[in-house]
Amino acid sequence: MQQQTATVMEGARRTPILDVADVVVAGGGIAGCAAALAAARNGADVLLIEKQTMLGGLATAGLITYYLPLCDGEGTQMSYGIAEEFLHLSVRHHPEKGIPDCWKAGSTGAGGAVPVDCTADLQAQRTKYRYETRFSPGYMALLLEETLREAGVRILYDTRICGVHMDEKRITHLIIENESGRSAIAAKAVVDATGSAVVLQQAGAPVRDHGQGNILASWYYYLKDGRQVLRELGAAPSIMEEPFDTDAQFDGAGSSGKSRLWYAGTDGGSVSDFIAATHEKILADLRAGDREVTILPTMPQLRMTRCLIGDYELKEKESDVHFEDAIGMCGDWRKRGMRYEIPYRSLTTSTIINAWAAGRCISADDGMWDISRVIPPCAVTGEAAGTAAALTAKKGPAGRAIPYEALAAALRAQGQRLTLSETGR
Repeated sequence: MQQQTATVMEGARRTPILDVADVVVAGGGIAGCAAALAAARNGADVLLIEKQTMLGGLATAGLITYYLPLCDGEGTQMSYGIAEEFLHLSVRHHPEKGIPDCWKAGSTGAGGAVPVDCTADLQAQRTKYRYETRFSPGYMALLLEETLREAGVRILYDTRICGVHMDEKRITHLIIENESGRSAIAAKAVVDATGSAVVLQQAGAPVRDHGQGNILASWYYYLKDGRQVLRELGAAPSIMEEPFDTDAQFDGAGSSGKSRLWYAGTDGGSVSDFIAATHEKILADLRAGDREVTILPTMPQLRMTRCLIGDYELKEKESDVHFEDAIGMCGDWRKRGMRYEIPYRSLTTSTIINAWAAGRCISADDGMWDISRVIPPCAVTGEAAGTAAALTAKKGPAGRAIPYEALAAALRAQGQRLTLSETGR
C-alpha cells in the first residue's frame, strides 16, 4: 500500500468519558487475560479492552493451540502462578492432547505446582516429556472469559484503542472507538498487552519494530475421518507434527530462488496484505488436499511486530542469569536446557510511570522475543504487570509505581516463583 503524505484537518471535538477503572488492560490475549485476572485478584476494578470478539489472542482466535512448555526440558519447572493455572484450564474440556502423566504426579496444589524434590525416576520422565499440552481453542476462549468474569473483570469487546491522553509521565485516559463511537476511558494504571505495544507507542514510549518481520502463516482446522485436524501452514516448523517445507510451499522462497516474503504487521497495509495472502494459501491448500475446512483463524498469525524499548532489554544469551528484580521465569520452547529469569525492568519504561508491557511486547532482543512471545512467559509477564498495576492504582506512593520489593512479595504470595534458586537449580 502506497504511503500517503497528504492530510486533512479534523475539527476540535469533545470526547465523552465512557468509563473509569483502576486498571485498564489493553489486549485480551493470554498476557492480557493474566494481567486482568491478577489485577482483579489484587482488589482493582479492572476493564479489559479487546479488539477481537473472543479472548485468548493467537492461542484461540489465531488457532495456535500449543500450550508450550512450562519447563526447561531437563525436568525442572520454570513457570508457575497463572501460567500453570491457565494450562490446567486449557485441558478442562476436550483437550487435543493431555498433560503428561509425569507432570501430574506429585502436584501439591490445585494449580499443579510441582515440588522441587522428586524421585529420580520422576525426574527422568520429566526430562523426557516436557510440561506442555494441546487444547481446544473454542473451549479455551470461553473458559478464559468465564474465569475473568468470575473474578470481576469487565470486558469491552470489538473495541480499538486509537489514542491516549497524558499528564506529564502518566496515562490518564485511553481513547477508544467501537459501535458506540469515539469515547475515553479514565485509568489509574494501564497494562499494554496488545502484542504490538500500541498503547505505549501512542504514549510516546520508545518502541521498535521486529528486525526480521513475519513469514506467511495461517493454521486452520479441517475434517478428516470424522474429526477435526489442525493444519499448520508456516511459521513454526519446530513444533509441527507433519514435515512442511515452509520455504518452497508457503512463502515462495527456497528452491525457486525467489526472495522470502516478510510482513512487518505494524501498519494497516501489511496486515491486510498478510491476511489476504494467507487466505489465498489456505484456499490452495484446501483444494490440493480436497479437504473440508471447519475453522479458519479470525486474526492474523503475526508473531512478532513491535515491542517496548524498556528499562532493560532481556537477551537470549542471558540463560541462567540472575536478576535482582526478577518477576518470574520461563524456559525456551525451541530447545532444552535454557532457563531465564525475567527482570521487572523489561516490563517498564522510565518515560511512563503508570504503564507496563506484558506478553509479546516486553523489552527483549530478537532472540529472546521469539522465546518470550509464547503462552507461558506471556502469562508470567501478564501476571506481574497486572499485579504491579493493581498495587500501584490502589497503594502507589503519590501515583508512582510501587517498589519492586512489594511486587515480589505479592507475586510469591500468589504462588509465583521468581528466581532460579526457587526451583532448586
